Amino acid sequence: MKLLNDFRLILLLCLTLGLAPFFPEPHLWGKLKWITGGATGMHPKDWFDVFLHGLPWVLLIRVIIVKLTKK
Repeated sequence: MKLLNDFRLILLLCLTLGLAPFFPEPHLWGKLKWITGGATGMHPKDWFDVFLHGLPWVLLIRVIIVKLTKK
């Protein structure tokens, strides 16, 4: 459980897995644009890819909320 609350580790995951590959645009950003465009042609592997690249960002938001509500 300590790993899920480690801010530095989660931030590192966001900057590596959450944004990889970096060029021509971050992968997650491209997938989010695809979803907002209607998600036509998305297969289960694409949804899993969104989950995989988006999970570090969800964990980061969770850690920020936990840190702010403890104060």
